[in-house]
Amino acid sequence: MASVNALSSAKVRGRDGLRTSAQRLRVSALPILQCAIAAGAAWWVATVVIGHPTPFFAPIAAVVSLGLSLGARLRRSVELVAGVTIGIGVGDLIVSIIGSGTWQITLVVMLAMSAAVLLNSGPIFSMQAGNSAVLVATLLPPGGTAGIDRMVDALTGGLVGIAVVALIPTHPVGRARKYAANVLGTASEVMQLVADGLVANDDKPIEKALQKARATQASIDTLRTHLAGGREISRISPLYWNTRGRLERLTAAADPLDNALRNIRVLARRSLTLVRDDEILNPRLVDQVEKLAHALETLRQMALADPGQQPDQAEAARVLRSVASGLKPELVENAGLSATVVFAQIRSLTVDLLQVAGLKRISAIATLPPTVEKPAYRPEL
Repeated sequence: MASVNALSSAKVRGRDGLRTSAQRLRVSALPILQCAIAAGAAWWVATVVIGHPTPFFAPIAAVVSLGLSLGARLRRSVELVAGVTIGIGVGDLIVSIIGSGTWQITLVVMLAMSAAVLLNSGPIFSMQAGNSAVLVATLLPPGGTAGIDRMVDALTGGLVGIAVVALIPTHPVGRARKYAANVLGTASEVMQLVADGLVANDDKPIEKALQKARATQASIDTLRTHLAGGREISRISPLYWNTRGRLERLTAAADPLDNALRNIRVLARRSLTLVRDDEILNPRLVDQVEKLAHALETLRQMALADPGQQPDQAEAARVLRSVASGLKPELVENAGLSATVVFAQIRSLTVDLLQVAGLKRISAIATLPPTVEKPAYRPEL
């Protein structure tokens, strides 16, 4: 019986592994195609147009500058060409004076990489400077044209890579909004689990919520990467110049969304303490947690909506304003510490989410009922 269960588990793991691998390939399909086309095109330009007999570094430069990551490709191209230039320049100068050998290679690489680090902190910059210095110190004769040819090949590969991104681009908004929607969907699930745990006075759903919330940082980091890549594409590809406004709105929402997730983690931890301490809680406060879960679902749908579709930012802001209006200090009157902290986190979270919906921070704060006689910002209730 145990062997049958083990076999069944192995099959499930195998299917999950294949599904994950297929998903990975699907996500990387376009970057792989871009790299392949750029490599072939760079070789063709370097051999046919420029006339270099074996321009091996042109396709290498194209592939390195593009890579599978969709962010900072333009910067990678610039760093690569600049690194090659620094490496060949330093290597050619030093080798022509002291010659080649073991200690000479050590010195040349150290000087080339040090110069690169002083000029720029990019890892590709210093790496290519070191690689090029090694090439000059070992294979290329100092003072010849081979070093210059390699610099031209690097420039060719980098420019071809940029051209491929401009002509065969990924959609600059699509991936970013998909990741934003995934993060918002997870946040909605977390808040619903917290609400379920508070209603049932059960710590199990809240523990699950906390685990989910802690796993969201990688998605936020990926979202930022895709936003950077999207901004780059919208600058260099005429096909997507019209997406800059949407990208700016998504980019403006990234920091508030990150802050919201941090507040959700604190809220979940304190809710866990509240339940375990068997602290008395106003049921209306739990209602506010559940309303925020629904508001997060509206934000998720907003992130996926095309221009002109509903819900838009105005609709999401309307839903959140409704939540904010109910966050009155009476909800935690005579409450314990944990309930008060949960209340404060709900208010902070609401402000963050209103910013995701397009409001400025001051306007978002002003939607909350005041908790003191003279609040810093006049309420807009």
